[in-house]
Amino acid sequence: MAAASGDSASGMMSSGRLTLTAWFVCAIAAIGFAFDIYELLMLPLVIKPALAALGGMTPEGTPLLVPGSPEYTKWARALFFVPAIAGGIFGLIGGYLTDLLGRRRVLTYSILLYAFSALAAGFATSLPMLLFFRCLVFIGVCVEFVAAVAWLAELFPDREQRERVLGWTQAFSSLGGLLVGAANVLAARYADTLPAIQGGHEAWRYTLISGVIPALPLILIRPFLPESPVWAEKKQAGTLRRPSIRELFSPGLVRTTVVTTLVFAASYGIAFGAIQQLPQILGGPKGHAAILATAKAAQDEAVAAAEKAGKPAPPAGRLKAIASNATDEAVATVTIWQEIGGLVGRVLLALAAVRIVSRRALLRRFQWPALVVVPALFWWISTQLGNAGSMPLIKIGIFTAGLLTVAQFSFWGNYIPLVFPTHLRGTGESFAANIGGRVLGTAAAWLTLTFSAATPPDPVRIALAGAAVAGAYALVGVILTHWLPEPDAPLEH
Repeated sequence: MAAASGDSASGMMSSGRLTLTAWFVCAIAAIGFAFDIYELLMLPLVIKPALAALGGMTPEGTPLLVPGSPEYTKWARALFFVPAIAGGIFGLIGGYLTDLLGRRRVLTYSILLYAFSALAAGFATSLPMLLFFRCLVFIGVCVEFVAAVAWLAELFPDREQRERVLGWTQAFSSLGGLLVGAANVLAARYADTLPAIQGGHEAWRYTLISGVIPALPLILIRPFLPESPVWAEKKQAGTLRRPSIRELFSPGLVRTTVVTTLVFAASYGIAFGAIQQLPQILGGPKGHAAILATAKAAQDEAVAAAEKAGKPAPPAGRLKAIASNATDEAVATVTIWQEIGGLVGRVLLALAAVRIVSRRALLRRFQWPALVVVPALFWWISTQLGNAGSMPLIKIGIFTAGLLTVAQFSFWGNYIPLVFPTHLRGTGESFAANIGGRVLGTAAAWLTLTFSAATPPDPVRIALAGAAVAGAYALVGVILTHWLPEPDAPLEH
């Protein structure tokens, strides 16, 4: 394996084409990126039924935690923000370990961590248990992104090849978003036919458990993965400097660290402040008329089926579960449009990254439209919840918002390796991605939920708060990009 690591730079290409080893590298990176987003986007899809199931019941059999109640809001904020804090802190440590122990090793174990933590979360019996495993999932995801970006950047030193590999493998992140939406739809549709978990057939549990999938190919492919030749050669020669978080704030790097972190946070804030709140807006008790009608139709169908079979109507608790699963399926079909838009955005970024030399100009292609489109869309949605016929336009709007926002996520994977030296590449990437994106960026979800808290729940307030929070983050990003350092040299090796 040492020999393979040393030859991996030249072993990536043969006669202008990717070698088998290079395809293995791209495959595992694509799987890792896909399931990064897969794991993160589970929460907006499952949070409402999970809180209802794990928060306890009244004597009448109704959930204690309902959207808009103080306890619901407290746990919703905790599940959105506490894992992000854990991911940010431990992800920063993971970036340090990526520089200290090697890219491949940290990449492998981070994927295994988030995959098996997602599996365990599906068997949670309490809200603290669910929160604990979601924290482990976030930690694994935060570390994996940093390790994978550093690994790919150093395995493909040629600029155009590196931009293509980073751009196209990151595009699989949006495929992960499509997959989790599809998984949630399938879980909701076939929940009753799957093995019981904790005595029930709840779609949200099956969705969480599906997160173990990336561990399976990784176990098989790992022996064929090379280490970064740049990191390995410096490590063997004893010339690899020890990573240091303090060095990120040295005179030569402080601007890069601070501005990159804040603009990274702005990109994530658009998504978590507004776009990721869409299931809460559309699927709540006062959600979109078309989705409420779908849930009612599913209940009526169950009652009609029982009458046709000469059986009594399903009990109230069963009818609520049927409506909940139908709502989850309907909401998931809307979020799939968001992920299709994100996939298109990542593809556009991958194509543009090779052609547009200026990194600031590249990012602004998506920032300026997002600043206008996302706040306007969520303001408009707040006026359309009672209009069943508005759903097609909402899907088009969320497609566009996903395109403009998710393309910015891909930008960072292409940009960050260029502005930090080899011995600080993982540490610098981790600070920007985890403190910026995962902590400051996902704090937008906490802000939206806080500003919109009401009893009974009010999806109009959530939509308006999301529009304001996402707009504020987008504006900060547009302004600070003026000071974003423009890489003026090839990737440092």
